[in-house]
Amino acid sequence: RMAERRLDQVNAQGLANTAWAFVTVGQKDELLFNAVARMAERRLDQFNAQELANTAWAFATACQKDEHLFKLFRKALSAISGVIF
Repeated sequence: RMAERRLDQVNAQGLANTAWAFVTVGQKDELLFNAVARMAERRLDQFNAQELANTAWAFATACQKDEHLFKLFRKALSAISGVIF
């Protein structure tokens, strides 16, 4: 809950950077990644392609399988790129 409250103040780039940083240092805390996922869903329209890719990479590397979030990422990336994934 505390992580989610703090992440509520972070923009899309900050969420992508947070997920990337935590997994890079080996932190794969499920609660943290759940909080990042919920905040990412709320800010999906703010993500650019690089931020989507970095966040998806972090979730995959941390073995955090959030099918709903990945589905939203695919839709957002399709909207950004014009390519259907």
